[in-house]
Amino acid sequence: MNASLSLNVSIVRPEYFFIAGLTGVSYSRYYYIFLFCTYIIAVIGNSTVLLIIAFDRSLHSPKYIGVFNLALADFGETNALIPNMMRTFVFESQYISYNACLANMFFVFFFNTMQCSTLVVLAYDRFVAICLPLRYHNIVTNTVMSLICSAVWAFNAFNTGTVVLLINRLSFCKSKVVPSYFCDHGPVYKLACNDRSVNAFLAVFNICLYLIAPLILILLSYLGIFLALSKITTWEGRLKALKTCVSHLLLVASLFLPIICIYLIASTTYLSPNARIISASLAYATPPMLNPIIYVLNTAEIKLLIKKVFKNRSVPS
Repeated sequence: MNASLSLNVSIVRPEYFFIAGLTGVSYSRYYYIFLFCTYIIAVIGNSTVLLIIAFDRSLHSPKYIGVFNLALADFGETNALIPNMMRTFVFESQYISYNACLANMFFVFFFNTMQCSTLVVLAYDRFVAICLPLRYHNIVTNTVMSLICSAVWAFNAFNTGTVVLLINRLSFCKSKVVPSYFCDHGPVYKLACNDRSVNAFLAVFNICLYLIAPLILILLSYLGIFLALSKITTWEGRLKALKTCVSHLLLVASLFLPIICIYLIASTTYLSPNARIISASLAYATPPMLNPIIYVLNTAEIKLLIKKVFKNRSVPS
């Protein structure tokens, strides 16, 4: 009982954290306004994709269930991140309460993990469609895709919740300044003055789970796809099959390439806090903006539906 009491007493939780953001950068407010512009585009674009898929029955297929979940994750991530950044830095409200900080951390990382996971699910869809075309409709049904996506949402919510809740075991008895642009897990747990080895392990584990593992699975799926394409006798047939993967490949590149570049640069050279904040915030903000644009430009069904809508509006009644 005394040991438990001493443990509770030793845990120091601050009333608030101070989000540092960009320091010593002239006109940094204009950068945050630029991010707000990406936010507006992301919200409009992803809302459009969500509504189109929801109301057009012809898009109620396994592939578009995956696209719907990706758009929902993009919508959630950009709303969890950028409005808070605007309130924090543009309106100079850089203090955030302890509980609000943990909530912000949860939602940003939860929706980001959903983006990574959903791209793996879409890679699985393309793998089966190209490698097993005759069995595709038996293997990947609407029910199966819905169950997969539901399981991914549930697992990521549990995993992210566990990571965030374990912040409560830390004691913050020194600095309360978070050298980031939101309540980032790494900068927050590194402020602790007691044992943080569990938090450090989970940080590395989640990098492997949501960055390295998805990339390996996606690369393996495309290795299988390219092997299947090599068996198609005509170039026209190969290009037609590969064309169905273009959107997915662009989505993978827009999400993973910036993050990989940041990690590589940070591991090989010194990355100043301001450079880290700018590069990381762009890596978080741009994919939700680009993803709906990529799908609209590369998906014939969505382009055709949008053309029909504008054509109907242009015809006088």
